[in-house]
Amino acid sequence: MYIIVGLGNPEEKYLKTFHNMGYLAAGDVAAKLGVKFKKKECEAYVAEANIKGEKVIIARPVTYMNASGRAVKQLLAKYKTDSSHLVVLYDDYDIPKASVRIRPSGSAGTHNGMRSVIAEIGTQNFARIRIGIRDPEVNIPIIDYVLSEVKKTDYELFVSACGRAADAAIALAGGETVENVMTKYNG
Repeated sequence: MYIIVGLGNPEEKYLKTFHNMGYLAAGDVAAKLGVKFKKKECEAYVAEANIKGEKVIIARPVTYMNASGRAVKQLLAKYKTDSSHLVVLYDDYDIPKASVRIRPSGSAGTHNGMRSVIAEIGTQNFARIRIGIRDPEVNIPIIDYVLSEVKKTDYELFVSACGRAADAAIALAGGETVENVMTKYNG
């Protein structure tokens, strides 16, 4: 069983912000698999799907970004799954806008939500799918930038990036190796 978690903030006012790329991508995963977020458990909205006969949990924590790890830890415990079957989708200020990067493990970088996940579950060894948000033309503090709304002129770029990130998450949960998924979707 895989658990796919999209990091973000639960309030409507954050819906179209850069910091909600993980939420949007998790929504795309659910839509592509034909399921909806129907229940709330483990401090997250949860949808259940099947890929190749295997159960997959798709989650959007409601803890707000900086405490995302609480929900991830609870989900892993409830579903008796370890980090080798965890995929986390999130925005990344350190890579160019609308690019997608998959990694099998690594540090949190500048991302507080990922710091929370790593601290709570006690390992960096889980797949992550990062959606780039950096725009070299914008020069404001990171905290202000990540909570700002995506420009209308860039919105379709990010819709496409979230769709690619969702495809990558589905491929990982379907048993493709991280290396194969990286080859297909990084860039």
